Amino acid sequence: MKNKFLFLLVLGVLTVGCEDELTIFPEDSLSEPTFFKTADDFEQAVNGAYVPLRQINNQAKPYLAEMHSDNTYYARNTAFGATEQQEDIADFAIPSDNGITANNWVGQQYVLDYQIIARANQILATIDDAEFDTSAKNNLKGQALFLRAYAYLELVQFFGSVPLHLVPVAGREDAALPLSSEEEIYVQIIADAGEAAQLLPPKSEQEAGRVTSGAARTVLANAYIVQKNWAGAETQLRAIIDSNEYTLMPIYADAFSGTTDNKNNMESVFEVQYKEGAEGLNGSFLYNFLPRPLTADEVGLITGTSNPQPLNGEGNNIPTPDIIAAYEPGDLRLEASIQYITASESFWRDGVYPIIKKYVEPHALNGNTGMNWPVYRYSEVLLFMAEALEEQGKSGEAATFLNEVRTRAGLGDASGDLLDAIYRERRVELAFENKRWFDLVRTGRAVEVITAYGNRIKATPNEYYYPEGVEPRANAFSNISLRYALPAAESSLNPNF
Repeated sequence: MKNKFLFLLVLGVLTVGCEDELTIFPEDSLSEPTFFKTADDFEQAVNGAYVPLRQINNQAKPYLAEMHSDNTYYARNTAFGATEQQEDIADFAIPSDNGITANNWVGQQYVLDYQIIARANQILATIDDAEFDTSAKNNLKGQALFLRAYAYLELVQFFGSVPLHLVPVAGREDAALPLSSEEEIYVQIIADAGEAAQLLPPKSEQEAGRVTSGAARTVLANAYIVQKNWAGAETQLRAIIDSNEYTLMPIYADAFSGTTDNKNNMESVFEVQYKEGAEGLNGSFLYNFLPRPLTADEVGLITGTSNPQPLNGEGNNIPTPDIIAAYEPGDLRLEASIQYITASESFWRDGVYPIIKKYVEPHALNGNTGMNWPVYRYSEVLLFMAEALEEQGKSGEAATFLNEVRTRAGLGDASGDLLDAIYRERRVELAFENKRWFDLVRTGRAVEVITAYGNRIKATPNEYYYPEGVEPRANAFSNISLRYALPAAESSLNPNF
């Protein structure tokens, strides 16, 4: 009897429309022996491997990577009560026992990354034996390798040691692998991303929205930087820069996709594709990042929709006073990144909150946005390069790449310690793009920075969106650890953790 598998989420069919954007349409489950034969079959399978990225970046990752830092915080709505899943993340108070946790967003991130890996593994297990055009095969195989490398890069940075699945899971016993070391996982990431970089075409020759050789080299450089392999990172980053495939958008605000235009622009190295409309491809992260409660009229002022709806519950990813203060005087990115809105029914001060402006884009229907999520931008390539060079003692060249980013922001050359300047620049240039927590961990600053941040919140809660007289919970900032515990639901399936 033929083995069959069921994708954990629906597969997608990719079509490139008149705006050259990646569009994914749902499809039912299909069996491996009858499906993976032609180029079209493998293209559909690859499209399915992209799909979980949309859900990851709509909710889980912004909570785990940005709100779990000093860049954004959780906004209490005392009339509503508590939503502990998000609040625990923001407060570094996630309950865990024996290295596992029941936090929903931790579990979602883990499962969705492994969905990407499972789909990539199905492709990689069969594509070499398929008979179709070599160039098309290399492109599709390169995309699958990239997606597996990227999913493992997320997992290892969030969790540390995780199971290393490289072949399709045929049965329950195959799913319960032991945890591989971080070093083993990085070896695989580097192998996958390195091969992908050789197989994938450059951006100018690739369909918009699909990953490219430049995107693969960026993942490879990112992995090298986490491992402090500065020379290896420099080699990959120099290849991206010398390719002339990317450049900074002249205006910082234009680096972000908008809902209907400017997607996959010349600064975009890789972005997750969303599409406004009824196909189910839309995002809603803008709404997840708003304080509450908001009246329908107040929502409409932000979104421009024809049918705004009131928002209640708890607010997430509200820019902190810390990130606002991190912008230098005259930095053009501040106005492009943060705006202020009024929540008239809020219990906090006069209800005037900062929100993340770079994701505010007018759209037609409430809760239905088409703005893409930026994963890697060329400005990060330049900042990665500056860091890799400075770590090797090449300060003069490092400053050149750092100052290229600063010039667009309307700032002069950096001064003081160059490495500190690079860290500060990454914080404001890449604010609210899911980079801050990873940066704090890999540079060894997480415990010190978050401890001080937590102390500020506990000393002055009203500055951090707590209503007058309301204080953080007793367990706030009691569990500042560098890795998330593994999901409890998965531990019931895998006795190895």
